[in-house]
Amino acid sequence: MNRLSFKNILCVAMMLTSLLTANAALADALSAGVAKIDITHPNGLINDRSYVRALVIKNDETTVVIVSVDVVAIGEIGRIKNSYLGNVRTQIEKELGIKPQNMLFNASHCHSVICDNHEELTIKAIKQAAANMVPVTVGVGSGHEDRIQENRRLIMADGSEVDVRHAYSLPPDAEVAKVGPIDPEIGILRLNRADGRTLAVVYQFACHPIQGTPNGGNTADITGFSSQVIEENLDEATIALFLQGCGGDINPAHYKDVDYPRDAQPQGNLLGLSTLKALRKIECNTDNRIKVINEVIELPGANYSQRIARMEDEQLRLMNSLRGTTLNLKSFMPLAVKYKLSEKYPATHSFEYLQEDKIGKTGLKKLDSVNRNNIKQYMKNIYTMEQLTRVNTNLRLLKMHQAAMLKSGKRNVDVELVGLRIGDFVLLTFPGELTVQIGLNLKKASPHKKTFISGYTNGYIYYAPTAKQLLNPWGAQEDCDSLLAPEWQKVFETKSIEILGKL
Repeated sequence: MNRLSFKNILCVAMMLTSLLTANAALADALSAGVAKIDITHPNGLINDRSYVRALVIKNDETTVVIVSVDVVAIGEIGRIKNSYLGNVRTQIEKELGIKPQNMLFNASHCHSVICDNHEELTIKAIKQAAANMVPVTVGVGSGHEDRIQENRRLIMADGSEVDVRHAYSLPPDAEVAKVGPIDPEIGILRLNRADGRTLAVVYQFACHPIQGTPNGGNTADITGFSSQVIEENLDEATIALFLQGCGGDINPAHYKDVDYPRDAQPQGNLLGLSTLKALRKIECNTDNRIKVINEVIELPGANYSQRIARMEDEQLRLMNSLRGTTLNLKSFMPLAVKYKLSEKYPATHSFEYLQEDKIGKTGLKKLDSVNRNNIKQYMKNIYTMEQLTRVNTNLRLLKMHQAAMLKSGKRNVDVELVGLRIGDFVLLTFPGELTVQIGLNLKKASPHKKTFISGYTNGYIYYAPTAKQLLNPWGAQEDCDSLLAPEWQKVFETKSIEILGKL
């Protein structure tokens, strides 16, 4: 009887110890809640839905809000106004007591059209997430996807760069020497409930989600589809928040394809599946570390007066180089095909050339010489006009930003940088469209194993190219659709490395 009692006592003691250990682990665990609300504009053709997704995560000392929005930007361009960020932060601080500097708002940079009351719905999503907090474990990892992106900048044989855009034509193939880099890494933060079910996935990737859909309808594009794939293949009610990376010069693959309809879904499916593949390898553990560093810094702004003058000179030079030609498009097209099909006998059948040779005539050969010169001049005009479209488009951007700078009277640009650490997940954010090389630089310089760099966060200041890219003569939009002087990169990277070192 005594032996049985001892066994019973021992068993109870072991159960109590296990419960105490579990409770202690839960006490040390982070708490998190998530929510997702449809913000699709009700009018027009809708291909798929757009959402605002919110994650609230906290430990005993710090609460952080991460908001992912299926929209082009947080202010400045698109339907979200510049007042959005301040209004949402103010209301959430008032109602939930969360510090404004602890809230991150990232735009996927898709070009979806969202509803008018998106500000109200964003506040609602954050409040819903905060009302449904549960203990969570965290895990960090990364995936790989290199099939859906390409660097839009083409390095030409003369050292200049142009970019691949629908706004203007591609340069001749013979003038293209190489392409720029991509970043195929998918950064992943996994949050599991106490019972092991997935609560949320935060995943980060660098690519413009601007592929579109075959029907031309309103769409959240590549990253909308990838989030859908992730959410539908994990536990019920799991929410996937996409964070845009350094995608300033990264296009969807096959962006200029004219043989097939533009379709973001296959690319989104690939991104979603690659994220899921990496997710399966991530183990979640109790880790209650949260740290936020939020700093506003001043970056040197651009003065484009000299560049505008140079581009106007180039514009005039190109216009003056256009020459008249006897051909028009209707006569040029069949003539160009004929002279491409047969180098030796382009104008007519070979026997007629041979017959002329036999009787000592040269009419066809002289006709060929005239036609080839006319084709050459017409082609030269076409290439010149294509160059003009690039110059005209980029010159308009330079003049727009120069006028805004002069009107404001401000020569520098204030930006909000945020360094965030959740467990071993380290994120640095910036409000501009960072080009990919900057993200690669900071990842390499970071003291942390898993570091991810996101632009498009907490505001919008247009493109943020490298100093070298900003010195490119006139061929790429990133160089011209920017508020920053080349010196900005060193200031930004120095401060970013400092913040990363403190996390």
